[in-house]
Amino acid sequence: MAFALSVLALHNSITERKALVVEGDAAAQLGLLGFLRARGYQCAAVSTPGEAVEALEDGDFSFTLVDLTGEGTDATDLIRRLKLHGRSAGHVIAVADRPADGMDAVRFDVDAVLHKPLSLDELQQAIDKLVRPQAETLGPAPEQLGGRLRREMELWSSPKMLEARRIIREAARVDVTVLITGETGTGKELVARAIHHFSERRAGAFVKVNCAAMPRELLESELFGYERGAFTGAHKLKIGKFEAAHRGTIFLDEIGDLHPALQAKLLHVLQDGEFSRIGGKSTLSVDVRVLAATNQNLERAVAEGQFREDLYYRLNVIHVLVPPLRERTTEISLLVNYFVERYAKLYHRDGFTVPPSVMERLARHRYPGNVRELENLVKRMIVLDDPFMARIPLPEGNGGRPSSSSVSIPEASLAAVEPSLREIGRRASQAAERAAIAKTLDQTGWNRVRAARALRISYRALLYKIKEAGLDAQRSAARSAL
Repeated sequence: MAFALSVLALHNSITERKALVVEGDAAAQLGLLGFLRARGYQCAAVSTPGEAVEALEDGDFSFTLVDLTGEGTDATDLIRRLKLHGRSAGHVIAVADRPADGMDAVRFDVDAVLHKPLSLDELQQAIDKLVRPQAETLGPAPEQLGGRLRREMELWSSPKMLEARRIIREAARVDVTVLITGETGTGKELVARAIHHFSERRAGAFVKVNCAAMPRELLESELFGYERGAFTGAHKLKIGKFEAAHRGTIFLDEIGDLHPALQAKLLHVLQDGEFSRIGGKSTLSVDVRVLAATNQNLERAVAEGQFREDLYYRLNVIHVLVPPLRERTTEISLLVNYFVERYAKLYHRDGFTVPPSVMERLARHRYPGNVRELENLVKRMIVLDDPFMARIPLPEGNGGRPSSSSVSIPEASLAAVEPSLREIGRRASQAAERAAIAKTLDQTGWNRVRAARALRISYRALLYKIKEAGLDAQRSAARSAL
C-alpha cells in the first residue's frame, strides 16, 4: 500500500495543472475561474499584487494570468514581483490595454500579452502554446484518460458488474446525485469517474474529497473555503472544493464519516446550490453534481441516528452497488493480466508473466481487500520478480484463513525471505521515479536544466537522482556501444 501511494504521489506531482488568476474585478475573476476549471485546471484566485505574492509562496503554478489594468496597479512592479518567484509563477500571461506601438510583450517582459476586451479563444490559444507542450511532456491531460477508463470497465464481465455498467450509463445521462456503495477496494472511485466521464459535465473538473481523511474543522474549510482573516492563519482567501468543481463533479468519498454539522451544510448545498465560505458574509452559488461513496451501511446509520435521514435520501437518488471481488471471480484473471501489462512496463520487468498454476491460486483467494488487494499483490510480484510467489504468502482457497502449512512457518524464517512493506514501497517508488526522470531526459535531449524545470525539482537534486539511478552510466554505455 505504501508503494502504491508513493507512485500515486509522484504521478500527481508531475501531472497536476494549476493556474493563478490575479484579477481585481469579482465578475471577471469568477468568469475566468469557470473557464479554466472547465479545462481541468486547479485555480487560485487573488485580487491584489500582495495576495499574488503570498499565493506564489505557497505553491507552484503552470501559469499566472494577471490583469494589468486594475485601478492603482503598477504593471511594471507587479510583473517584477512575479518574476522574482521564477518557476513558481510558471508562464506569465498578461491582460493589458492595447498599446499604440505594439511593443507590450517586450515592455512588460512576459510570455504573452492579451488585450482588452479579453477573448477567451485567444486565452485558450495562449495556454495551448505555452502550457500544453509541457503538460504533454509530463503526462496525459485529464481528457486523455478516457481510454484507460474504458479499458478498465471492459474488464467488468461478471453479471453484477455488467448491471453496474448499465446503471452507470443511465446515471450519466441525468444530472442527479448518485450513492455508490461497496466494500473497501472494490472500485467505487472508478465508478464515480466513469459517471463523470460519460456525462455532459466531462469537460468540467472532477474533484475528489475524502471525508474521513481530516478532522471536521479542516474538512469544512476544504469543502467550502474561507475568507482572508476568517481565523488565525487565514492569510489569504481559499477556494473550496465545491467552488473548484463548479460546472463539474465533486466526489465525496467515505461520506458515512461526515460530521453531523457538515451533513447539515451539505444538505443545504444539495437543496439550494448555495453556501458561504468560512468567515464570508455573501452567499455563493455553484453548479455542481454530487457523487458520494461509502463502505458503511447508511440505512443502519440513519436508524441509529448517526446519519441524517433527509441527507441520505438526497444522496440516494440513484444507487450503484459495487460487489466484492469474491463475487466476481470470473474477472480475476482479466484483472491480473491487465495489472501485469500496466506495471511490468512501469517497473522495468518486460516479459513478466503469471504462470497458470499461480493464476489458479489467485482465483481461489478470498480478497478481503478486493481489487486493491489484487492490484498491490501483482505489483509486489513484479517488483520482487517473483512470478511463482515463492516469497509471497497467499492463503489457499479456504475462505481467506491461512493454511496449516503457512501457519507452521516460523516468523523468523518469513522475515529472512520476506522484505518489509517499507522496503517494497522504497523499491517501487525508486522504479517509478527512475522511469519518470529517464523519460523526461529523453524528451529534453538530456538538457538537465529543462528536465529539472519540467520535473519541478532543483537542478542539484536532479543531478543526484540521475547518479543514484545510474542513468549517466547507462547513457555512457549506450554511447560506447555505437
